[in-house]
Amino acid sequence: MEASAQQEITPAQITVREVTDYQPTWTEEAPGVAGIFTVQLVLDHGAEEYVIRPTAEDIDVLKSLLRDSPQVWFDLDRKVLMFGNRSVGS
Repeated sequence: MEASAQQEITPAQITVREVTDYQPTWTEEAPGVAGIFTVQLVLDHGAEEYVIRPTAEDIDVLKSLLRDSPQVWFDLDRKVLMFGNRSVGS
């Protein structure tokens, strides 16, 4: 029996990428109206980018998690940010 050849994984098949940088922005909608926050996620040092639009309430929590997590990943299929592993009780 021959061993099957290992298939090469293409960049398009990678659905979970490490967040290596991020750029928060705020855009004014109109004077006196709440603005819009966006966060551009730079994935794997620029291999891909993705923009999220957190609420004003979520932006502070998101900023803390991005700052305090040693590693952050983004699942492109499920649109989920994952903030590294933590020990129970930490």
